[in-house]
Parts: sequence; C-alpha cells; structure tokens
Amino acid sequence: MPLETRRALRRYQIMSFLVGVMLLVLVGVAMPLQFVAHRPTMATIVAQVHGGLYIVYLLTAADLARRARFGLGEMVAVVCAGLLPFLAFYVEWRMTRRIHREWESPS
Repeated sequence: MPLETRRALRRYQIMSFLVGVMLLVLVGVAMPLQFVAHRPTMATIVAQVHGGLYIVYLLTAADLARRARFGLGEMVAVVCAGLLPFLAFYVEWRMTRRIHREWESPS
C-alpha cells in the first residue's frame, strides 16, 4: 500500500473513532442530561464539538475515498457513519478491511 494511502487511512481511522465517541457521548450522556436533568450546556458543547469533528471527518474520508476509489455506496455509508451511533465503528472496520484486502491481494 502506498505511504500516502496508508496515512490517509490512519487519519480516517482516527477521525472515525473521535466522531463515533463524540456521537455516543452526545446521545448517551449529553442529550439525557438536557432532557431529563434540564441541563442543556453539555449538549450544546458536545454537539458543537461533534459537528466540527464531523466536518474534519468528512474531509479525511473524502481524501481516503479519492485514494482508495470508493464507490457511491461506500461514500453514502461513510457519510451516514457520523450521524448514527455505533455506525462509525462498523463502517471504519469495513473500509479498513476492504482497503487492506484490495492492496494485499495479488492483481
């Protein structure tokens, strides 16, 4: 695998993890605090952090998609991964597996 593709994959993995964790914190901790305990501050902060990270995540995913030649279905999965809890971890695992399999198989 070319070095730049490997680096793009690593950036994508890191951003996918960060976005996935922040989304879980938002949905699992901050939103319940907002609606049950009437404390909206944490939800506001976590939502803004998640939104900023999601934009960076999309940029890193676009870079990886260009290098690894993602299809339309893979791009839709990557975009949705930052919006649904736990999906970021699964999609990252699938994309990493696909890229490694593609680069390691003899052509």
